[in-house]
This record gives sequence, C-alpha cells and structure tokens, in this order.
Amino acid sequence: MTDSLSQRLDRALQTLPRKFPGPGGAVAVVRAGEVLVRHAWGWSNAERRIPFTPSSLFRMCSITKQFTCATLLESFPDPTVLDGDVRARLPNLEGPTPDVLRLCHNQSGFRDYWAVAMLHGAPVESPFGDREAAQVIAGTRTLQFRPGTRYSYCNQNFRLLSDILEARTGRSFAELLRERVLAPAGMAGTVLAADTRALPDGGEGYEGTQAGGFRAAENRILWTGDAGLGATLDDMIAWERHIDATRDDAGSIYARLSAPVTFAGGAPANYGFGLGRSQEFGLEATGHGGALRGWRSHRLHFAGERLSVVVLFNHLSDASAAALDLAAAALGRDRPKPDATLPAPAWLGAYVEPETGLSVRIDGADPGQVRLRFGHGAERLDLQADGTAGGGRTRLRAGEGGLWMDRPQENSSARLVPVAGSAANDVAGRFRSPELDAELRVVDAGGVLYGGFSGFLGQGRMELLEPIGGDLWALPCWRALDHTPPGDWTLAFRRDAGGRVDGVTVGCWLARGLDYSRVG
Repeated sequence: MTDSLSQRLDRALQTLPRKFPGPGGAVAVVRAGEVLVRHAWGWSNAERRIPFTPSSLFRMCSITKQFTCATLLESFPDPTVLDGDVRARLPNLEGPTPDVLRLCHNQSGFRDYWAVAMLHGAPVESPFGDREAAQVIAGTRTLQFRPGTRYSYCNQNFRLLSDILEARTGRSFAELLRERVLAPAGMAGTVLAADTRALPDGGEGYEGTQAGGFRAAENRILWTGDAGLGATLDDMIAWERHIDATRDDAGSIYARLSAPVTFAGGAPANYGFGLGRSQEFGLEATGHGGALRGWRSHRLHFAGERLSVVVLFNHLSDASAAALDLAAAALGRDRPKPDATLPAPAWLGAYVEPETGLSVRIDGADPGQVRLRFGHGAERLDLQADGTAGGGRTRLRAGEGGLWMDRPQENSSARLVPVAGSAANDVAGRFRSPELDAELRVVDAGGVLYGGFSGFLGQGRMELLEPIGGDLWALPCWRALDHTPPGDWTLAFRRDAGGRVDGVTVGCWLARGLDYSRVG
C-alpha cells in the first residue's frame, strides 16, 4: 500500500465516525484480495458495553438478496424449472404470473408486501411473521405492471424464492444457504438470523441522532430470503476475497450473479440477481445496500479495479454515502459536487407521472440541486448546465410538450402532467379496497384533514395529509414495519357526475394503483 493511498484511507477512517455518528460501525476495503482496511469502532450493544469488532454479528438486511439468488443458482442452475412454484403460491392472482427470473431481477410487478402491510393497518412495531407474510402474499390479485416490463423494488420476490427453495428441496433455507454459498466462501460465522428481535451475540441496532440521542430499535419481523442474513465484517471480507479469487471463472457464483440482465423488450436492466449495477466515478460497479430499523449497510464491488468496500452501521446513518467516501479514497477520486452557481429551473412544482398515477413534487434543495419526491425516498438531483437535473436513478429534462422524467433503471420515460390549482378539501370519508379488503379513512378534524389505513393487521395511525393540488393529496408514511418507509402515499380522489368524491386511487412507488370506493 503506497503512502498516498494509506494517507487517503487513514483520513477517511478518521472522518467516518464523526460524519456518520452513532453507537458503532465497521468498514473494510479489499483490493486484489488484499485487505487494506479492516476497522470497527464503538459499541455493538451500548447498554451492555459490548464492543463492535470485526467479529460482531451484524444484520445485513437487503444485502441478503444476492445470497438468496446465489443459493437459488447453486441449487437449481436452471431456475426456470421453478416457474410453476410461483403460480402455486398465488391462488388469487389474475392475469400473467411472473417467472422466477423476474423475481430475481425485481421485474415481477408485485407490490412490495412491507408497503401493502401498511395499507392493512399494521402498527409500525407490530409482529410480522410467517402467517402474516403468507396472508399478504396469497391475497395478491393484480400486478402493478406486466412482468418484465418495468423495475420496482420488492422484498417479497426474495421471500418467495427462499420459501420455494425450502418446499422444493425439503430442507431449510438456512441449511441450503450455508452448504451452497457460505461454506464455499469461507463465511463461517454467518447465520440466517430471521427473527429480528435479537442477534445471537447480543448486537443491537439503534434509532435516533447524535443531537437527540439514541435508543435501541424494536424489531418484531421475521425475515428470510429478503433480509435475514446475519454476518460479521470478517465474513464479508471473506465474501469479497472469494469474489476476487474466482474472478476469472465464468461459472463462478459472482460471475453469474453479476451477468447482464435485460427487460422483456431487450433493454438493459440495472438490477439483477439481488445486485444493482451502477457507474460510480465513471467505473462499472455492482453492489447493494441494506436497511432495517436500527441498521444500515452497503457494499460495492468494482470488478475492473478488483476493489471492494463494505460499510456496516448499527444506526441510521447513510451507509451508501460512507461507502462512496471510502471508495473515493481507495481510488484516488473526488466525489462529484453540484455546481452551486446554476439557477433554479423554471419547472419546479407538482406533477403526476401518468403511468403510475403517482405524484411528482420538485422543489429547491441545496445550491445547484433540486429535490424530487416520487420514489422510495426523496432524491437530490444535481442541476446541469444544459438545464436538466440528474442523479443516480433519475433525469429531469424539459422536452417536447413539457417536463420529462427518465428513470432508465425502471425502463421508464414519461412526460409529467402538471397539477393545477389548490387541493380541494371536501374529500373526507371512508373508502374501501375490494382487492385488499382494507380501508382508508380520511377525517376532517377541526378543519384539518388526516388519513389512516386499517385492515386485518390492525389500525394504523392517523397522519396529517399534505395538499398537492386539485384532487391530489399525500399521506405521509414516516415509519413502517421495515424502518425505511415506502414513501408518501399519493391519494388521487375521483368524483361522480355530481362532483361528489366517490373513490380514491392509492399508491406509492412500492405499491401502486389500488382502487378504493367510498363506503361512508
């Protein structure tokens, strides 16, 4: 390791605990099989004063998904033999059934079951186990798009994969995972820690901030192939070294996981087999983040540079940003910064994306940036000299007929429809979804509108509605079963010939296009 590289990494390591403060963390940088950084700090459990070390177990959350797909490919080299198993688990589905590969690539068209659970009224810290998961999944009647045509993140895709593997092989997913993937990679300490209430070594995840204090997060969810992995930093280093050691084998598991994938029409897809494909610093990268209440993780692999970065936080700081900081130090690159001299564009405002029916809200952010509220969470897009604004997933541009939003990862490009006028406030009432057998209630409480969902999982809390314009409102979802909320719900109210509200279409990026009829 050269002095300049050593100095850059040392500076990054000194900065991380203050830039991303919390009870503890662990990071690694591996290049060409050599461990350049292996460092942990703080506490795995602050109350019990258990140190965070490279051998501490950590909830990997959605990084699990690539390991689920690896287990699938090692168990069934031709996954299409399981296509019928998907259909068998969806007794109420109308129309086409997604095949196994569309599940692996998040192209299934399913609405995410953690988002749908909120529509069923799940309180944010309620238990959610096998019974609840099976009921939500089996109740699926429609898809939000035709399989293979679009991308939408969906945890239940990977839950279904692990459930099908268990049923087909007669063995537990934990056994298959260990035998087919973990043991060959030398990940001796990694376990399927499906029950989120506790880790075997006492590790804890935390909510809160440095300014307001931290408290142990409460999780009562049972994860499997979507987010159940518990791994140590040392085991993640073993995974990255295994990837590098098998890099020249076209049949290696990571070569198969990171192979190019496409949408049904042949367009390239940026997600496949539980891995995102991206360009960072102008270089091809694969990786994935993870998030659960109290936990954040991220890993990046630059195959051309034989470089891997792993970041683990047992708090809610931005692990993706930390991973990019470490990668920049290892590569000797600078993180790009927005041009603060560029003026705010004329197209700020509220819109509707016509295919999904979701609201699109664009406002100013830091100098040189705009904030987009459309997807899973708010995105900050850098303004460009040509009048566009772009980020990792989205590009906004003025074009033929108005403002266009391009999201190539989703195989989507649409002209946005402006929302005109102030929001109408005569929308209170009870609304019922026949597909979900669940309700939305909108209440005028002293001249202020609030909304909340209820269903077989309970009664969700009432939230202050945010007016967008016309018959369009947003119902915020600040917290959810999975800590990362599904994003604001768009409420698009409908009126009968007499102008009375008689229904509403409810959706967020993870679960779109659900129709509710007025019942009271």
